[in-house]
Amino acid sequence: MSECTHNCSTCKDGSCKDRKKLTVDFNKDSKVDKIIAVVSGKGGVGKSLVCSMLAINANNKGLKTAVLDADITGPSIPKIFGVTPNQRAIGSEQGLIPVTTKSGVDVMSINLLLEEETKPVVWRGPVISAVVQQFYTDVLWKEKDIMFIDMPPGTGDVPLTVFQSFKIDGIIVVTTPQDLNNMIVEKSIAMANMLNIPVLGIVENMAYYECEECGKKEYIFGKGKVLDVANKYGVPVLASLPIKPSTARLVDEGNIDKVDVSNLDDALKVIMENK
Repeated sequence: MSECTHNCSTCKDGSCKDRKKLTVDFNKDSKVDKIIAVVSGKGGVGKSLVCSMLAINANNKGLKTAVLDADITGPSIPKIFGVTPNQRAIGSEQGLIPVTTKSGVDVMSINLLLEEETKPVVWRGPVISAVVQQFYTDVLWKEKDIMFIDMPPGTGDVPLTVFQSFKIDGIIVVTTPQDLNNMIVEKSIAMANMLNIPVLGIVENMAYYECEECGKKEYIFGKGKVLDVANKYGVPVLASLPIKPSTARLVDEGNIDKVDVSNLDDALKVIMENK
């Protein structure tokens, strides 16, 4: 067997064609119709926020929704959804049972297994990847219309594991307007293309500051830069989200379900229409 380059489109060996030998399945009592990975080239761009907002948007529209927190060393999904320290994932004969948030979204995160939420996870890459895979295979997700995977930033072990092992229907790339972020976004898009994962579009976070009193917009980081990257790769910009103090406050309080997520309606429409 020749050494794997992880580029399925140019594979000549054929031993992992279509990732059949690498793909894992949910447990026998779980079924998820659509799986979307939310990725970013680097941290600090609001990837987990966008992932959570997409989940709330789907949930608000009556879809049975789940979030798998694959960011093992920087888990933030439980905090965003207002999961309290006494809410823990528990085991059963069927599998590990996720926590259902007050909004009705099922979530699984390493923080739901740790004794203290601030305890650091100091594990090497292969161990982290194995845990993420167990969140997919061993958790009792039951029947879900859609699952969002909050990915760790970058193109390391976990993204490679998820893209090669999970039945991903597409990715959403989250970025901000700065040139540095847009350069790194290209790496995420290129990785997805190498592994034949559809790039459904880009969500531009922190696109502008919107005064909550007068509605005036200020493009703090510049305007139109993300569109250049989108045009280069032929993918749409699905949404441009503002910097809003009220959103930050609600997220800090664990009230993501009270955030206005209507500006992600078009993004969810593209996700659900993708075959």
